[in-house]
Amino acid sequence: MAESATERRERIRAEPMAPIGTHGGLFAGTLSSYRQVVSERYLLGLLVKRELKARYKDSSLGFLWSLIRPLTQLLIYYFALGEILGLARQIPSFAVFVFIGLTAWSFFTEIVSGGTTSIVGNSGLVKKVYLPREIFPLSTIGGALFNYAIQLSILLVATLVIGQFPARAELALFPLAFAVILINAAALALLLSAVNVYLRDTQHLVEVILTVLFWASPIVYSFTFVREALDGSLLEQLYLANPVTVAILGMQQALWVAGSESGTAVWPDDLVPRMWIALGIGVVMLWASQRVFSRLQGNFAQEL
Repeated sequence: MAESATERRERIRAEPMAPIGTHGGLFAGTLSSYRQVVSERYLLGLLVKRELKARYKDSSLGFLWSLIRPLTQLLIYYFALGEILGLARQIPSFAVFVFIGLTAWSFFTEIVSGGTTSIVGNSGLVKKVYLPREIFPLSTIGGALFNYAIQLSILLVATLVIGQFPARAELALFPLAFAVILINAAALALLLSAVNVYLRDTQHLVEVILTVLFWASPIVYSFTFVREALDGSLLEQLYLANPVTVAILGMQQALWVAGSESGTAVWPDDLVPRMWIALGIGVVMLWASQRVFSRLQGNFAQEL
């Protein structure tokens, strides 16, 4: 027998209140919040699947679009910078070099951009259903990981075809570089998703900043040119302070075989310590971002 409206109201009234916002202290609160996310991992998986399906809905090529964009960028940079400006003659296996940077950068920007708009984009759920709001920015990581896995697979197949598969000791740098990008991107996504609820210009500002940072990372040019231009100066140290920059350099050293074999590649002497420092800072940022998110999320429904 279906319950009446009065019975339903009484049942809902009897439900315990769920606190929204800051939980516990600085560290216990963060641990409590992530425990809630883990307890809702099934819902997190559903959000990732929904995002992937919505992205390629009614598309004939489907997931191939995750390859078309970076490959198009690769072709543009290869002909514009590699052939016309002659960088391909100075950087061996220029296409592989560029694709390493492009895939890493796409992974970073997809998490940051998608995370920034995740709360606003899911305003209907935020206003109607209680669940850990961290799920929304974190769900963008799942979609980004899926696309990056496809792009990285194509990259590795290409290196195998041309006889430059990175089966060497330097490949051990890849997991560390990947972790640096993942943790720092997740921290920014969590923080910016909360700020964007209150300041909607945030998402547009992020697009501008990411455009600038693209050219401040060695993606379409080698670090060799940076070393020749800055020669260990303070500007070079500021350049290397960007965690994405050192992570991309780490990925290039791990996957770009031609650079090492030709002897043309130049790497910072302290690249590995810099990556560990960037990872440590990223972990602290992730914790701080969650604390800010926790304090701001109480008024999400009203602001949306």
